[in-house]
Amino acid sequence: MGNIFWFSLHFTTESIRRVEELTGKTVPAYKVDLLDTEGLRNLFKKHKISCVMHFAGYKAVGESCEKPLLYYKNNVAGTVNLLEVMKEFQVYNMIFSSSTTVYGTPEYLPFDENHKTGNCSNPYGKTKFMIEEIMKDLFHAEKQWNIIFLRYFNPVGAHESGRIGEDPLGTPRNLLPYVAQVAVGKLKELKIYGNDWDTPDGTCLRDFIHVVDLAKGHVSALRLVEKGCGLKIYNLGTGTPYSVLDIVNAFEKASGKKIPYIFADRRAGDLESTYCDRSLAKAELGWTTQYDLDKICVDMWKWQSNNPYGYIKK
Repeated sequence: MGNIFWFSLHFTTESIRRVEELTGKTVPAYKVDLLDTEGLRNLFKKHKISCVMHFAGYKAVGESCEKPLLYYKNNVAGTVNLLEVMKEFQVYNMIFSSSTTVYGTPEYLPFDENHKTGNCSNPYGKTKFMIEEIMKDLFHAEKQWNIIFLRYFNPVGAHESGRIGEDPLGTPRNLLPYVAQVAVGKLKELKIYGNDWDTPDGTCLRDFIHVVDLAKGHVSALRLVEKGCGLKIYNLGTGTPYSVLDIVNAFEKASGKKIPYIFADRRAGDLESTYCDRSLAKAELGWTTQYDLDKICVDMWKWQSNNPYGYIKK
């Protein structure tokens, strides 16, 4: 598959060092903002790139409702900038980190790839939808592109070594990192947004996928895109919905810690239930998930308990 390098605005040298430690490989890494055209050009000049996996973007639903312009500028404008530089350097293979949020309010469940998109409930989801539409237009205008959208459901967990995992900037805005920080004593309690949803226990249902399963999905997508695939779309999830309270109970089991929580009003932009039909990815990518919710929580706890302050030692 050729060499891999990483460019991002947010990473730590310690996280890259640990990836190198685990893999025995050198990973060239650069801090570059996708809005920095010259910075991107310099990277494309320095390396012979065959494919871009685009993960960059702000991703918190609640924050996107509070700061929509920040999300549109960073996520959408940054992607257009990246595509223009790719075209300039004749790099036409793209794997895009998309999201279940492009489906918006479900017309039916589980979501399959034919479900209507665009009826998004929050600006974050709208940025993902807009980027998909931009890339579709680009593909239809310029057929040399090979583009795969991987629509993530809820990536969680950590590497089973406990050496690399999610280290949010500031207070976590996603469920599992927040639960983990409560368990380790860094945060006082979990706030659950709504206990009156039309679900078995009144809390939202989500499809949680282990990050290692997600990573393997990208490897499968890379093999396909390098053969030449045109435009493809795949859901990456388990197809099994779990509630917020299911997560709390599973994490208590994995950690042996009590997770105190309180209920709050529903949060703007949230949906009641989302989970996927993953059959297309299985059929065309030969990909399926291996890890269940218990494994997710065990690996997440190993990471958090070994690294209570993330990559920064205190």
